[in-house]
Amino acid sequence: MLAEAYPERVARARGKPGEFQLAGGRGVYMEPTDPLARETWLAVGELGGGEARDRILLAAAVDEVALREAFADRLTAEDRLETGPGGKVRAKRLLRLGKLVLEERLIDKPDPALIASALLAQVRVEGLSALRLGDGVQGLRDRVAFLRGLDGDVWPDLSDAALLERLDQWLEPLLHGRSSLSALDENTLDGAIRSLIPWDAQQKIDAALPARFKAPTGTTVAIDYAAEAGPRIDIRVQELFGLTEHPSIAGGKIPLVLSLLSPGHKPIQITRDLPGFWKGSWREVKVEMKGRYPRHIWPDDPAAAAPTTRAKPRGT
Repeated sequence: MLAEAYPERVARARGKPGEFQLAGGRGVYMEPTDPLARETWLAVGELGGGEARDRILLAAAVDEVALREAFADRLTAEDRLETGPGGKVRAKRLLRLGKLVLEERLIDKPDPALIASALLAQVRVEGLSALRLGDGVQGLRDRVAFLRGLDGDVWPDLSDAALLERLDQWLEPLLHGRSSLSALDENTLDGAIRSLIPWDAQQKIDAALPARFKAPTGTTVAIDYAAEAGPRIDIRVQELFGLTEHPSIAGGKIPLVLSLLSPGHKPIQITRDLPGFWKGSWREVKVEMKGRYPRHIWPDDPAAAAPTTRAKPRGT
């Protein structure tokens, strides 16, 4: 009778003995020594006002089975998604009476669209860091951002904000049948983001701004298009012996920033004018390097020397 009279005051135990939550959501309590303090369900008839929560002054214990039968038409089912171990999204079905949960169980075969929606929401909250974007696609984004700095909106926007705004276009189709973001590998994500760039535009990007620089030795090194001073490579100086022109991109319009390294991969010079470096401060650098790395070749005229990745043979 109390539960029927005050359905919003049906209460379920939580936490310590004497602590309860009402179906309306508010927390209430009674003294832990009260005979009803260890009951699971109560029908509360009277409450005493309090600043933070109310005190139970009159109540009766309620059997859960009887409660389910009496309130069968007022129970509601709710599907909830949660992220479990390994970032896997799983679905639960909750049976509720107001704010109180009577039962919860895992759904064996949740709606794939529901899971995909939850994964999208996770990316919107956590940002692109929630995805395993590889160096390849990040390099592409840096190149496109560099081109946008030169030509504006002629090139697509692949910034974080733009990609997050278009998640339904490039990410959502990848999520069907998957239960976690970790199931998406770098190649899959790379292809999805590349699909936002028309094929002919991709060809123009690769032609104008290659991802890597090929040294005279055949070694290739990544070009950092996000570098503060402009597109840059870090490379051992000996691999550039024989070059008489400064390396450039965009059809020769933009010189690369060269961070020239010692055989021990320590920076020795940063330049946008390699021929000028050969003719100028190379003499001082050569003397210092010859003292530190005597087993390596340090020619007087590096512009006319053969590039190398090796030290001199032993005994020479």
